[in-house]
Amino acid sequence: MIRKTILAAAMTFGVSLTASATTINFTDFSSTAGLQLNGNAATALDDSNRNVLRVTPSVGNQSGSVFSTSAVNLGSDASFSTKFRFNFNHQFNSGADGLVFVVQTVSNTAGGGGGGIGYYGLPKSVGIEFDNWDNGAGDGNSGNHVGIDLNGDVNSAALNTSLPVLLDSAQDLFAWIDYNGATNLLEVRLSDVDSRPVASLLSYGVDLVSVLGTPNAFVGFTSGTGLAGANHDVISWEFRDTFAPVDVPEPASLLLLGAGVVGLGVTRRRSWARR
Repeated sequence: MIRKTILAAAMTFGVSLTASATTINFTDFSSTAGLQLNGNAATALDDSNRNVLRVTPSVGNQSGSVFSTSAVNLGSDASFSTKFRFNFNHQFNSGADGLVFVVQTVSNTAGGGGGGIGYYGLPKSVGIEFDNWDNGAGDGNSGNHVGIDLNGDVNSAALNTSLPVLLDSAQDLFAWIDYNGATNLLEVRLSDVDSRPVASLLSYGVDLVSVLGTPNAFVGFTSGTGLAGANHDVISWEFRDTFAPVDVPEPASLLLLGAGVVGLGVTRRRSWARR
C-alpha cells in the first residue's frame, strides 16, 4: 500500500524518483566565480541594490554574454533543467533586444548585437530567447515573444507571441527551461510570480545531442541592444545537469507525502476500531 501511494504521488507531480545534481546556483551575483563575462556583460547594482548580472546595459549597440567557465557534462542524452529570475529595465526607444538562455559547445564568446541578441552566429547551440523587439516575420511580428532558436539562427524554430507577461514591464520575471533527453522534449515556462506554471509556454521536440554534437557544453546567457535598449539583468540562476525540473517536489517530499497519506489512513482505521 505504501509503495502504491508513493508511486501515485510521483505520477501526480510528474517527477522521477531519482536524485538530481545541481551544478550551478547563484542566488545573486556578488561573486561570479565559475563564470566568464564577455563583451559588454558586467555585474551591477540594480535599483533595488541587488548584485545582478547585467548581460547588456541600457546603451545602444551592445553585445554581451556570460557562460560557465568550463563546459558542463550534460550526460549522454544532454538533459538539463534550469530556472532564472530576470528583469528588463531602464528602457530607451521602447526597449530592445532581449535575453537568450544558451547551451552551446563552441567557445566562451558573444554573438551579434542588436536583433542578434548576442546569440546570432553561435553554431552547435540551442537558445531560448526572451525578445522585446519586433524584427519582423522571424519574430512573428511581435515585440513581446519567446522563441526557441537553433545553431545561432534568431529566426525561431518555435515561437510564442501570446505571453502571460510583458517583458518590458521592468518587473522581475521567472523562467523555467527543461530538456528531457529521454523524450527529446524541450519545454519553456514563464511567469511574473515565483511559482512554476503547470502548463508550458513552448514545447518543442529536438534531438539536442545531434544539434550540439557532444554532451559537453557551456551554459549561460547572451544579450544585445541596437538603436533601442535596456538593462538586461539576470538576478538569480539555478542550473542542473540532468532532467530535474526546478520547483517540482523532490522524491523526499513525495516520500513524506506518501507517509502522511498512509498515516492518515492508519489514524482513520484506529478511530473506526474504537467505535
